[in-house]
Amino acid sequence: MKRLRFAVVTFMVLLSAFGAWAETGTSLIPRKVLFGNPERSSPQISPDGTRLGYLAPDQGVLNVWVRTLGNNDDRVITHDRKRGIRNFSWQYDSKNILYTQDQGGDENWRVYQTKVSTQQTKDLTPFEKVRADIVALEPSHPDTVLIQLNKRDAKVFDIYRINLNTGELGLDTENPGDVAGWQPDHDLQVRAAQVTTPDGGTVIRVRDNAKSPWRELMKWGADETLGEIVGFSPDNRALWVTTSLDANAARLLSVDMATGKQTVIAEDPQFDVSFVVTQPKTNKLEAVVFLRERRDFQILDPAFKADYDRLQKVRDADISNVSRDLADDRWVVAFEGDDAPIYYYLYDRATKKASVLFSNRPDLETYKLSKVKPIEYKARDGMLIYGYLTTPAGVEAKRLPMVVFPHGGPWGRDLWGYDPYAQWLANRGYAVLQPNFRASTGYGKKYLNAGDRQWAGTMHTDLLDGEDWAVKQGIADPKKICIMGGSYGGYAALAAVAFSPDAFSCGVDIVGPSNLNTLLKTIPPYWSTFLAIFHRRMGEDEEFLKSQSPLFKADQIKAPLLIGQGANDPRVNKAESDQIVAAMRKNKKPVEYYVFPDEGHGFARPENRTAFNAASEEFLAKYLGGRFEPPTEAERKLLESIRQ
Repeated sequence: MKRLRFAVVTFMVLLSAFGAWAETGTSLIPRKVLFGNPERSSPQISPDGTRLGYLAPDQGVLNVWVRTLGNNDDRVITHDRKRGIRNFSWQYDSKNILYTQDQGGDENWRVYQTKVSTQQTKDLTPFEKVRADIVALEPSHPDTVLIQLNKRDAKVFDIYRINLNTGELGLDTENPGDVAGWQPDHDLQVRAAQVTTPDGGTVIRVRDNAKSPWRELMKWGADETLGEIVGFSPDNRALWVTTSLDANAARLLSVDMATGKQTVIAEDPQFDVSFVVTQPKTNKLEAVVFLRERRDFQILDPAFKADYDRLQKVRDADISNVSRDLADDRWVVAFEGDDAPIYYYLYDRATKKASVLFSNRPDLETYKLSKVKPIEYKARDGMLIYGYLTTPAGVEAKRLPMVVFPHGGPWGRDLWGYDPYAQWLANRGYAVLQPNFRASTGYGKKYLNAGDRQWAGTMHTDLLDGEDWAVKQGIADPKKICIMGGSYGGYAALAAVAFSPDAFSCGVDIVGPSNLNTLLKTIPPYWSTFLAIFHRRMGEDEEFLKSQSPLFKADQIKAPLLIGQGANDPRVNKAESDQIVAAMRKNKKPVEYYVFPDEGHGFARPENRTAFNAASEEFLAKYLGGRFEPPTEAERKLLESIRQ
């Protein structure tokens, strides 16, 4: 009888929602179009400029494909049949590609090499329970790659050198036990290291060559932004470093390795330097990127400026990636707008001509997407908070049901551009608020440090203040607001319903921690070199961390919860979700719980993504009244099999 009653209510909600959308002509975008595999994505031009590699499905799984530029000879060269390949790079011989893959989301990546001509794949790091990451490739050494492995000691990474012709692997640089990151120079010699100090600060060590002793080049305290080594100058004599030392926002510095003299290359009083653009062969610094409301390039090389100015006229979108051949004659450029799929262009520098290669999701082109608006509001303590607002296309942004969608990290940020989750929720009838709450990166150290030890404090109230702002602006219906997020965003959803039980109508948590003490005790061993930063930013005292943990306020939760978890998550252990679900059920509070046996920290397989989002749509429609696409038979069966 209860199932019949819910079906009737759902049907009435759908009638109302579809009526509103029928008037605007906005169609329901199928989940598979938003969250299924892209048709083609992540193209990279080969170093010799003759071929294009890209990701595309083969038998329903993302693999690497290659085509000869100017021809239609596209062919798949890898044969993953499980999780799909999500990143790859060309070797400098233009005859092979490298990619990484894990097992079931455990993040113990292995490095694989595939020969383009034969499609033969070799596992270069065939080690169990070991993580491998590619550290560096250089055109001057096309037969070598440097990787890092925690094979000798699970807690730290050593650098290994692999001969790409033979597969021979040898130890290059051993970690003394405190190095968090390594930086080779352009001759593939490991000459810089980044260390986290016991108080959460940073030390940069360097050496003159592989046989020289290490020495300290510079250091900064725990109150600075999360700065890092960017790379070496073209002559290998200076180190490029981003740090907020002696400033509010992270600047790009050139630090002479012999004298320690620091020279400012680029800076902004509020926004951190986020990325650099360098010439692929000479390594000349051409531009830096600041993430303001949109991606903002500061051009340093006049030769690059002419091309950038031309590309700016191609589309009303941000340039999010550029792949270049070694001759620097041909570029593959990614354009990311807010209300369109990502478009990839082939750009010829000689003629200044840009021609479309493809978009990542051409099926999206038949639907009307929503615009993304940068917003700002004042928190209750007067701090200005930045973020983005997406509202349904063709519908007046007035008293809408709303989803507050905080990002993960929390030391990251949302960006302007195409976001499948924001577009999905807006298409279902919701305003989507994505606050870059304090502790978000990119806005300088005052903004970052304001979130220290505030996971359930002002970082939480920043979300409540964003909710209030949207209500006062007339955008959101105060009685129909949900909070949803993944990782830290999942924690934020749990904290919101636990610490402010009357603020939200419902919550959706994806791989979010519920107990900060158990979270820090079960992080991957190779995060040991970052643990001091976690304690500095989150808190160290167990009683304090307990006070910030939603698990211990579960008895206050009133809003219904939907929780998704990967069984193999190495970052946020499955027990984090198990604990809060058990507490909810002990208190006889409504909670739906799905555990994906073949996933880790988030849902990589498209069938899992669409299934959980099918459950989320129905959940949100029940409590907020938006529209939803009913689950397919396959999605329904999957959800039934993993529901706990």
